[in-house]
Amino acid sequence: MIESNSFDFIIIGAGAAGLLLADAIGKDAFFNSKSILLIEKDAKESNDRTWCFWERGSGQFDPLLYTSWNSVYFGGKQFRKNLDIAPYSYKMIRGIDFYKEYLGRIDSYSNITFSSETVVDINNETSSVIVNTTKNTYSASKVFNSIFHYHDIAKQQKFPVLQQHFTGWFIRTEQPVFDPNNAGFMDFTIPQKGNTRFMYVLPFSENEGLVEYTLFSEDLLAEEEYEAAIASYINTHLAGSAYVITDKEKGSIPMSCYNFEAHNTSNVINIGTAGGWSKPSTGFTFMNTVRNTASLVSFLKKNKPLNTFSTKRRFWYYDLLLLDILHRKNDRGQIIFESLFKKRSPQLILKFLEERTSFWEDLQVISACPKKDFISALFRRLF
Repeated sequence: MIESNSFDFIIIGAGAAGLLLADAIGKDAFFNSKSILLIEKDAKESNDRTWCFWERGSGQFDPLLYTSWNSVYFGGKQFRKNLDIAPYSYKMIRGIDFYKEYLGRIDSYSNITFSSETVVDINNETSSVIVNTTKNTYSASKVFNSIFHYHDIAKQQKFPVLQQHFTGWFIRTEQPVFDPNNAGFMDFTIPQKGNTRFMYVLPFSENEGLVEYTLFSEDLLAEEEYEAAIASYINTHLAGSAYVITDKEKGSIPMSCYNFEAHNTSNVINIGTAGGWSKPSTGFTFMNTVRNTASLVSFLKKNKPLNTFSTKRRFWYYDLLLLDILHRKNDRGQIIFESLFKKRSPQLILKFLEERTSFWEDLQVISACPKKDFISALFRRLF
């Protein structure tokens, strides 16, 4: 039972961003005197998603891993290879395992209250922030919002907006068809149909895995088109083994360099995908959220206006150029990624994608891509 409707902090949404932030604040003694309300409309009792990320060696999420791989497969039109990514490994967490762990942690913090409600609106016109739900009205000095509204980026023209959209089948096969040592990172050996399309295959054993049809494009497909592509891939690439579908997942992640931070105010900040924390060029979100959460918690201790917090770095400009290319010529993705994986080590590519490379290393990565595409995109932005 909620004893008061007034809090120091309100966190809206118990996805990765909301839970990571609530946990980071809850376990930090600096915030022991702060009262925090975490609002989430769903019970978080189902496996509604999976998160994948790469990491050097062991990490804080290892106890939650469903599985991991030390090698990834890249399949292009001409270049196809299993790539050893040591010292990195590619890791997978199931949503249900993450929710159970982090909701349990949050329940142990005496200064955090969890409430299952649907937020209707956020009013920031007074000195405190008013959050209205279908059940209650709350006030707080600071609000952290993870509810993403696609129309905010779709209505502008300055930055292209693509989507990483996908449907995946979790399958169990009669015959051993998967290589459990290799994650299928990108397989472009499927019809591109004028887009950037690839299969993403995560094996859990020789007989179980996730087969996902993924696109980087503007528009979603009819559901039957995703499913027909998956069925065709299983038939042609997995020996046509008989199989059963044990579960499905689908989603769409915005790919845009739009200035999400423009919607922040001195007392309200958007986090997670709503805050632009999904990497624009790839859609990878989880580890970006981990890093940005740590930065945000450190920032909160300085008691500065929330709209002065920024995650923008030079990699934003590289992402912008790639999205400009794919917006104009959406089928160039296969050519760009194949050139990159053919010419550079997977370790350098992963280091670049996690935004840890030096400027010299940046140049090595960019120079491996078709130069005409990026030079043209740069000139269009400059002039």
